[in-house]
Amino acid sequence: MRLTNFSDYALRVLMFAAERGDRLITIEETATLHGISRAHLMKIVNQLTRTGFLKAVRGRSGGLTLAKAPEEINLGDVLRVTEPDFTLVECFAADGRCLLTPRCRLRGVLNEALAAFSLTVERYTLADLILRPLELDTQPAA
Repeated sequence: MRLTNFSDYALRVLMFAAERGDRLITIEETATLHGISRAHLMKIVNQLTRTGFLKAVRGRSGGLTLAKAPEEINLGDVLRVTEPDFTLVECFAADGRCLLTPRCRLRGVLNEALAAFSLTVERYTLADLILRPLELDTQPAA
């Protein structure tokens, strides 16, 4: 299983905003920090703003901040709005055509694994991911 880059970057934006506290962050500084395309980051920020995780402050000295306290932002909630689906294999899809589906045991195993993943991310909030200032290393990974 692999999360999309969209979800990965969304979590990075939220973590960056949480680590900055009340200070507004910008798309430009976030894109530069993480080496993410500004255009792609704008799509992510728009989604996070529309779904109530970020708040956009307009104007000359505007930027982005968390719309809720980090303790109120559940990681499972974020992933549900950033992942297109959790269709791990064809038989999870409504239009799956696998001939083995009626008798296959793989679907049950993967459903169990997906449920365990979901239960795990549901136990955590953005507050659990915030780094202290001494832990912050803002150099992009090589």
